[in-house]
Amino acid sequence: MFTDSHTHTRNSFDAEKDSVIDRCEAAIKLGMTAMAITDHSEVNRFYPSVHYGVAEPSEDDVYNYEYAFENSVAETLAARDIYSKRLTLICGVELGQGTADDGITHRIYNDSRIDFVIGSMHELKGKQDFFFLDYSKEDIHKLMQDNFKEILELCRQNNYDVLGHITYALRYIEGEQGFVVDLSLYKNLIAEIFRENIRNRKGIEINTSGLRQKYGRTFPTLELLKLYKDMGGRIVTFGSDSHSTHDLGAGIEEGMALAVKAGFTQGAYYVKHEPHFFDL
Repeated sequence: MFTDSHTHTRNSFDAEKDSVIDRCEAAIKLGMTAMAITDHSEVNRFYPSVHYGVAEPSEDDVYNYEYAFENSVAETLAARDIYSKRLTLICGVELGQGTADDGITHRIYNDSRIDFVIGSMHELKGKQDFFFLDYSKEDIHKLMQDNFKEILELCRQNNYDVLGHITYALRYIEGEQGFVVDLSLYKNLIAEIFRENIRNRKGIEINTSGLRQKYGRTFPTLELLKLYKDMGGRIVTFGSDSHSTHDLGAGIEEGMALAVKAGFTQGAYYVKHEPHFFDL
């Protein structure tokens, strides 16, 4: 089995202008069994900026994700009709900052068109995306602590299928700006995240995008995968987090090998919020 459960198309603001059709053609050439289209939908900016009292947002603050969400779903469902005999095309969404609005997250998770929801945390309340922060001016310990607390709240909200790149912040803190983070300081919080996740029969993602970046590792790394497995976690998906057709499927084989090293014998992809397991 070769699957990619985290991909972005032209309906994500930060992706190249490739269509869902482009992704499907590439997936078939790569020999993929299943692929999920999971364009961004940031809950804290779901509506136009005026809804939030922001008359003139900066160029870094993208709003109106509802529009992008509807475009992505429509394009994915149209492509599914075309490729149904050659590819399991999963209609998904990467839902960022779900804790910002319970109503929106509940609505999207229960949308009958949606197969799969990745719950992600790209930024914290009152902060920009981790991409934009200057970590020489941030209290990194508090930032990481608050990040994991917010992810725990996301778990308790329970409107997702898998947690996406739970150590996303390290892409920038360690990978881009060179600060070292001791994750053992947050082991209890991370364990509570896994405990809640497992209790709700949800999964986690092995996100391979870090292998293509300065960070050089997956999100999360082997140590946390082992902790999740030892605590009783059994659902893992694999995602390249590709924002271009070129990166589709990148690192998935390495991610699967890492899962085996952590003790997993099966991976999964989702259809209608149900995990479909395959042997590793």
